[in-house]
Amino acid sequence: MTSIVARVGITAVASALPEREVTTADLQQQVAAASGLPLPAGMFAQATGIDRRRVAAADEYASDLAVRAGRRVLAQAGLDALDVDLLLFASATRDMVEPATAHVVQAALGSRAHALDVTNACNSFLNGIDLARSMILAGRAGRALVVTGETPTRAMRPAVDGMAQARTAFAGYTFGDAGAAVLVEPVEAGGIVDVDSETHSEHWPVGGIFGGGSRHPRGDEHTYFTGDGHRLRGIFEKIGTGLLERVAYRTGLGWDDYAKVLVHQVTMPYLQRFVEVAGVPADKLEVTVAELGNMASATLGVQLARVHHRLRPGDRVLLVGLGGGVSLMTMVWEVS
Repeated sequence: MTSIVARVGITAVASALPEREVTTADLQQQVAAASGLPLPAGMFAQATGIDRRRVAAADEYASDLAVRAGRRVLAQAGLDALDVDLLLFASATRDMVEPATAHVVQAALGSRAHALDVTNACNSFLNGIDLARSMILAGRAGRALVVTGETPTRAMRPAVDGMAQARTAFAGYTFGDAGAAVLVEPVEAGGIVDVDSETHSEHWPVGGIFGGGSRHPRGDEHTYFTGDGHRLRGIFEKIGTGLLERVAYRTGLGWDDYAKVLVHQVTMPYLQRFVEVAGVPADKLEVTVAELGNMASATLGVQLARVHHRLRPGDRVLLVGLGGGVSLMTMVWEVS
């Protein structure tokens, strides 16, 4: 008889970053030179608050970053890849349309788990953790490895034909590449104690990478990130506070009850606005965007890996995800 699992938590965390670093000043210079536009000095850095980011090498793929993080998390837990029976590649980026990138990761790791992709823009990794938890609670899995590998810098438009196109491409210049991984399994105490989400799909055209599917199967034009960053920010501001208030009401937890509040980070001004609107104390945050950029769904994983060693049993972490589509998600995790 299968034993009933009451609590599921995150038991190990790791991240992986490409070696190559590109400053925002160099990125702007490259775009300006390729476009033949006299962009004002420091424009990209001033608008984003991003100083630099990591960029994957030409022969380094989303799966490579996920594999690297996955190996680290297994080593940290003292486990073999065969000890995992569910593998989720949860990422906005994929190696290819078909097959699922989870199989590429699994082949490299040497596991034999049930493997599949989970994709929901910048909320992919958080969705993956939630799905892993749900499958374990349902008795469908015993231990899950959730990985992400993000290479959104490949969706940056290398050149623009004028300021109108520059405005729609600008959000893409916030990107940085990264990978992350977590182990999700039954725990004796604590664990993931609350999950909530809110989706407003009527806003899906506001931003994205619209190529590679049945709408635009071929051609470079639709493989670049295109969107209205200001409009997207306005949508999140309008609907995000309601979700946070709902979580506080349901859980009875306030900002002082969290050791850390990890939030998806797009730009420094956006993060500062989040602090202002939500009222979260700035010292609860783990700021990564200035040195690593917007790492898509890997953002929360990288932040979690950075703070994990400082957390103690009983500490609570609030994770706040924001994703194109648009969706918002929260997860309350109590360290076991």
